[in-house]
Amino acid sequence: MAVSANRLELLQIADAVAREKVIDREIVLAAMADAIQKAARSRYGTESNIRADINPKTGEIRLQRLLEVVEKAEDYSTQIPLELARDRNPDAALGDFIADPLPPMDFGRIAAQSAKQVIVQKVREAERDRQFDEFKDRVGEIVNGTVKRVEYGNVIVDLGRGEGIIRRDEMIPRENFRYGDRVRAYVYDVRREQRGPQIFLSRTHPQFMVKLFTMEVPEIYDGIIQVKSVARDPGSRAKIAVISNDSSIDPVGACVGMRGSRVQAVVGELQGEKIDIIPWSNEPANFVVNALQPAEVAKVVLDEDAERIEVVVPDEQLSLAIGRRGQNVRLASQLTGWDIDIMTEAEESERRQKEFNERTNLFMDALDVDEMVGQVLASEGFAAVEELAYVDLDEIASIDGFDEDTAQEIQTRAREYLEKLEAEMDEKRKALGVSDELRQINGMTAQMMVALGEDGIKTIEDFAGCAADDLVGWSERKNGETKKYEGLFSKLEVSRVEAEQMVVQARLLAGWITEADLAAEAEEAAEDETEQEA
Repeated sequence: MAVSANRLELLQIADAVAREKVIDREIVLAAMADAIQKAARSRYGTESNIRADINPKTGEIRLQRLLEVVEKAEDYSTQIPLELARDRNPDAALGDFIADPLPPMDFGRIAAQSAKQVIVQKVREAERDRQFDEFKDRVGEIVNGTVKRVEYGNVIVDLGRGEGIIRRDEMIPRENFRYGDRVRAYVYDVRREQRGPQIFLSRTHPQFMVKLFTMEVPEIYDGIIQVKSVARDPGSRAKIAVISNDSSIDPVGACVGMRGSRVQAVVGELQGEKIDIIPWSNEPANFVVNALQPAEVAKVVLDEDAERIEVVVPDEQLSLAIGRRGQNVRLASQLTGWDIDIMTEAEESERRQKEFNERTNLFMDALDVDEMVGQVLASEGFAAVEELAYVDLDEIASIDGFDEDTAQEIQTRAREYLEKLEAEMDEKRKALGVSDELRQINGMTAQMMVALGEDGIKTIEDFAGCAADDLVGWSERKNGETKKYEGLFSKLEVSRVEAEQMVVQARLLAGWITEADLAAEAEEAAEDETEQEA
């Protein structure tokens, strides 16, 4: 094609291809030069090092064979001895290249076809690079395009200067597109793959809804209102939490708009997806109550360590709080980042009664007291024998009906029970082969050592290799569902902070770290905190 044209046509073709493919003219000329080089090698020998140059102003083609200057030539098609090289160029040195001009050549049909394939391939590669460079910085934006074709449920979208794909799982359920339909989607990923850059689009991504609100609500675009979190059940329902940086502007009202005009524009784009707009709060309890709207909440119990929150609702509000197929509570959990347990007032009362009975029975068995004393201790808020053993004596003596002697007797029995339990566990620990040196760690009990021994952790070095997650467990959140994994101390009421401190002590005792290392780490953490505050 281009290689058989005269000089002027060569430049005109390069200009036309560059304009059509939206790539640099120099890239097209370089592709033509590579094609000419390939054709010339087939003429002058494939082992030859041939270079073709095209003058970008005149279109003149110059062919040269490059010969490397060596001490003694072995292959005269690619090398030239130093003596001969200095006859041509007195300044020639070993490793230099001598350009040997070649006469112009006429390309045959096969050579021209081969050159054409090289040009097409190079131009295609340049076009792919241009597409990738253009769209890699547009991740997180909304783009408009036209449906080009539908393949196995996936929609290929013409974006003008590139093609995007909306996979079937990234489309709103029951949404159908046909050839020529206009479509708006969110760019969530751009990858460079073997077949070219792949632009992945989504209409189900939570950020798609955020960007739509940004386009419809000027206050969000200007940064006066912030979208703090989003949860979607695409095509059905969504929740969006917003906060205003200006106390005079109502974030929920601004997002709803006059007579719902702003939110309805977003709903229309999302195929009728119902949207709950919720005021964000940095108080977890308040935020969860807001997130469960339209249900009314009677009571909230927060467990920050487990990132779990119990919500008590009136009996008639239970179905509304849970939602159809658990949709309302699931979206509220995704929105807040907390696991939410919903129960009715009757269920909560039943659970509290069960816990009260369990504590009463525990005190009756451990302290050898009657049911009335056990109930009194449970009703006063004592949850474990350890609390009775080490609490200030006055706290027990101040209970109605108890005197100092009774309080002393209860505390003595509690300590005797714990000592007996510790002795039993110590025997079990010894049977498991757990080393005595673990007792050097502050807070380590025989019960903990038994749990470690049952998992094969028997020495300071073994314990030093543990992480806090191994001891107290961890949780993973995926698709709005939280999966909890048990740790060795999960049933022993050990906090994550206590577990971390124990592991650090073990590493100090094992010689893995020094006090100087800890001091340097603490200083570095303090500097980071200061920088963040600044």
